[in-house]
Amino acid sequence: MSTVKITKEAFGSTSAGDEVDKYTLTNNAGVSVEIINFGGTIVSIHAPDKNGVTDDVISGYDNVAGYENNPPYFGALIGRVANRICRGKFTLNGKEHQLAINNSPNHLHGGPQGYNMQLWNASVEGSKLILHLTDPDGRENYTGTVQVTVTYELTEDSALSIHYQAKTDQATPLNLTNHTYFNLGGKASPNIYDHLISIAADRYTPKDETCIPTGELAPVDNTPFDLRTPVLLKNRIPLVTEGPPGFDHNFCLNGEGLRCIARVEHAASGRVMEVLTDQPGVQLYTGNFLDGVRGKSGACYQQHHSLALETQVYPDAINQPQFPDCVLKPGEVYDTTTVYKFSCS
Repeated sequence: MSTVKITKEAFGSTSAGDEVDKYTLTNNAGVSVEIINFGGTIVSIHAPDKNGVTDDVISGYDNVAGYENNPPYFGALIGRVANRICRGKFTLNGKEHQLAINNSPNHLHGGPQGYNMQLWNASVEGSKLILHLTDPDGRENYTGTVQVTVTYELTEDSALSIHYQAKTDQATPLNLTNHTYFNLGGKASPNIYDHLISIAADRYTPKDETCIPTGELAPVDNTPFDLRTPVLLKNRIPLVTEGPPGFDHNFCLNGEGLRCIARVEHAASGRVMEVLTDQPGVQLYTGNFLDGVRGKSGACYQQHHSLALETQVYPDAINQPQFPDCVLKPGEVYDTTTVYKFSCS
């Protein structure tokens, strides 16, 4: 029987007056995860270093107001479709759909009223925090009412599991992820330059100047995108020069099923994070557009302060038939799991 504990407390209110609750998942290894039901957002992850000193290893805000105005999407659940859709257009079953353009000239992360802006219904079952959202037909001009359930579970061996499930009454694109930003050095660490990272991907999706994939599945060999063996971000980020330096790219993951696809290590603290997923892709984003965002306890998040590893179907898959399918049909169940596992080297 799990000894992971979940507690609940108030976290404030939205600008519309809705009360927001915070749930804290704690294990006996010194790891704790705080999640609010606004946006299904992870607001802190405390993990011990090699000396047993615990620190918060993710970026975020102190209050609900911060998460209501959250251009970086710190910690949030993302949907109905994560990442970008080219010019906000797609055709499904012979009908063209036009979505909001909220990252000109494209649609990003489900639009202005995406899942990160919704108040989810929360319940606790043992060691699991279960969040549910009814995403109605027509919101953000998507078709179909989608019933979404996201289950957060922290294990005794410090693995945070995120299990996504969904059903729809009409065919719709669906691609869910979580947008937590990590800095394993803790809250005093100014950037991720001293982080080692590896990603198990032989190919990646090159993109155009608006961050839409060109359609090519390019080999990573002899490019800055070869992360199959660990690289120090300080040395690799300057080599990626499409726009601001750094990664904002989808990697086409090797293998299938739930497997380890990425590893991040901060040598000074000894903290290690492994990422497991059954998804075909992961977006590595190195905080290229962070520009002094004010965060927790007055923190100032500058460029490359933290990184996100967003598991996903490839960006713009709805418009690129050679990519893995992202359409959910009536009678089908969307079911995917991603795990962030913390340890020390």
